[in-house]
Amino acid sequence: MNKFINEKLIPVAMKFSANKILIAIRDGLSYTMILAIVGSIFMLIASLPIPGWPEWLDKIGVSQYLWQGVDGTFNLLGLLASFTVAYSYAKQCKQEGIGVGILSFCSFLIVTPLIKTKTSSGIDMAYMGAKGMFTAVVIALVSVRIYKFFIDRDIKIKMPASVPPAVSSSFVALIPGVVICTFWLLVYALLDTFKLPNLHNVIGTILGGPIGFLGGSVFGTAIIVALNSLFWFIGINGGNIINQIMQPIWLGNLQANMEAYKQGKALKYIFTQPFMDNYVYIGGGGATLGLVIAIALIARKKKSSQRTKALAPLTLVPGLFNINEPAMFGIPIVLNVLLLIPFVAVPVLNLAIAYFATYTGIVPYTRATATWTMPPVISGFLTTGSIRASILQIILIAMDILIYMMFYLAVEKQFLNDESKEV
Repeated sequence: MNKFINEKLIPVAMKFSANKILIAIRDGLSYTMILAIVGSIFMLIASLPIPGWPEWLDKIGVSQYLWQGVDGTFNLLGLLASFTVAYSYAKQCKQEGIGVGILSFCSFLIVTPLIKTKTSSGIDMAYMGAKGMFTAVVIALVSVRIYKFFIDRDIKIKMPASVPPAVSSSFVALIPGVVICTFWLLVYALLDTFKLPNLHNVIGTILGGPIGFLGGSVFGTAIIVALNSLFWFIGINGGNIINQIMQPIWLGNLQANMEAYKQGKALKYIFTQPFMDNYVYIGGGGATLGLVIAIALIARKKKSSQRTKALAPLTLVPGLFNINEPAMFGIPIVLNVLLLIPFVAVPVLNLAIAYFATYTGIVPYTRATATWTMPPVISGFLTTGSIRASILQIILIAMDILIYMMFYLAVEKQFLNDESKEV
């Protein structure tokens, strides 16, 4: 089995993890999370689950400004991604990131339809948020490739060495910049002339449809979760490969829930980014918080192995903040067949239970996000505004501890045997 993994699976996984496009999407979308978190803070303040709180904020005139803060942060994720993904991909391709990012940013606005009245026109904000994320990624990647095509062939305006670098770089980007913006303008014009859906809707149907179906169903999401664990098992960060592909869908669902909550409507999307972070991946990929707590409990025994005693403090503290690399490579979980079954099964079970609890109304739908390092129990309350979500997290962690405990005892037995041979 190890030979198959080392010779067949790992080389393929390494190619995925080193793919420049995936790295660019991962890093580019990571830059946008600050807006999601700040927007969620404004939303949480505006909607604290305290009787009479929202009404009081409305009365004193503060509520409208808090929601303006939400609109000015979370609802601009797509627009920002058009810059950050292009910037990240340009760096991967060893190109000038700022200039390409600006061109991609402008191209995103070019293809976005305007809302026109008799006296004025404005950008349709519906596409500026997570709804425009797929379009932002496509525009960013294509724009960088066009830019690189011209620069690699030295098709650019060259300035004397005495010209300041900032000015010179602007002229270098002039020719590819005209081509990039003209290209996206032609795309917009053709779709508009033939009365076809705008580019956001076209890309959303082509990419968002299949991916949304996969990430919007419990069975499809279970496959994603299992794949995430399997990538981690062979030493590849599954979150950087699998979850990043799904992030636009899950963020879009979260934004839709936020808008519905703001308008007093029923929330309808269960699978969101905070749902996955707070219920499914408790402690990180594989839901390893249950494992590190199990290790800490076993380490308290007098006859526990020295390795378990050493691992307990090294894995537990980071695990509380959803950092599980010490457990992944310290136990290790990677390529450890004794832990493969719970590593795949535990997050899938978490998914099924959390889905049932949300679907039946036992816990509220997620409507805000928190930093991925936010400890569980706290994160459940912050993302739903309900203590019931925190209670669900406690139940899931308790179940995870019991499952991981059964399998880790085999690992502990192996540690004790190894140490007895060393004496």
